[in-house]
Amino acid sequence: MAFPSVVPGPSLPPGPVTTFPIAPPRHKFRDRIWLHVVLFAVTLATTTGVGALHYHSFVSEFGRVDLPLRWGLLIPGLWYSLTILSILGAHEMGHYVYCRRYNVNATLPFFLPLPPWPFFTGTLGAIIKIREPFPTRTALFDIGVAGPIAGFVVLVPTLFVGLTMSRIVPVPTGGDVLLLGEPLLFRGAVWSMFGSLPEGMTLNMHPMVFASWFGMLATALNLLPFGQLDGGHITYATLQRYSTPLSLATVATTIVMTWLSTSWMFMAVMMVVMLFLLGPRHPRVIYEWEPLPRRRYVVAIVALIIFVICFTPVPITPFTS
Repeated sequence: MAFPSVVPGPSLPPGPVTTFPIAPPRHKFRDRIWLHVVLFAVTLATTTGVGALHYHSFVSEFGRVDLPLRWGLLIPGLWYSLTILSILGAHEMGHYVYCRRYNVNATLPFFLPLPPWPFFTGTLGAIIKIREPFPTRTALFDIGVAGPIAGFVVLVPTLFVGLTMSRIVPVPTGGDVLLLGEPLLFRGAVWSMFGSLPEGMTLNMHPMVFASWFGMLATALNLLPFGQLDGGHITYATLQRYSTPLSLATVATTIVMTWLSTSWMFMAVMMVVMLFLLGPRHPRVIYEWEPLPRRRYVVAIVALIIFVICFTPVPITPFTS
């Protein structure tokens, strides 16, 4: 790289020299470890409490077997909590590891707890904060796609392990239940383990299966081609200026989806808020001119396949039997 030559200017008259303090360089990847630990501990507690409720529902076969709630259920509640935290943690550490690889300043994962009741997940997920612009489209793509792929690699085996402990039981009657949408991956896994379910029978999911289902939902939502979601990063890295109309179309589609299922309401509100606060365009990378290697487009297709098999148009439906 060539630097412009410096032309000497007139000499300064003798006299006192004024010095200015130089700000120390900002150290990267510094975190308040205590905050991450506290949030993780609280999220572990809330998800274990939710896991205890899921395990109670599982062993009681949707209330068919009379089984009182007791503190001892917190131990098997770890089936759910450790599974979901592993999936979410792998997702965010995928982002973080690639931030370290490209020297993009970022935080460790923040786990976001939710009260065990009335929320049936115990967590809102996990996030990392990226503190500086992405240097290139390649870095943006790799950091964006690493999270969903890492989470997917963890959720697939936990799904199948959980199915080995699940049971086929009669459809519950005489109560309120939540029907979960079935992504293609979920349907394929259940069919491979149990075949076609007989009429009047349903799958009584082990808590590990529910954690994997929630992992699929989180993966699909993150891969939506919008704004600064993972899918938005991938779309901008591959399509650049065409990502803006696709992002706006995603917001419009999500709003329409709220008429199909109210479970889309939170995502629609979040997208609209992000749209007004951050604008419709993805921030430019520093070296915009650098082309994206062709093999990244192959990985983008893999990410699209993961989105398709993890997506469900109606995630949750209340049902009275």
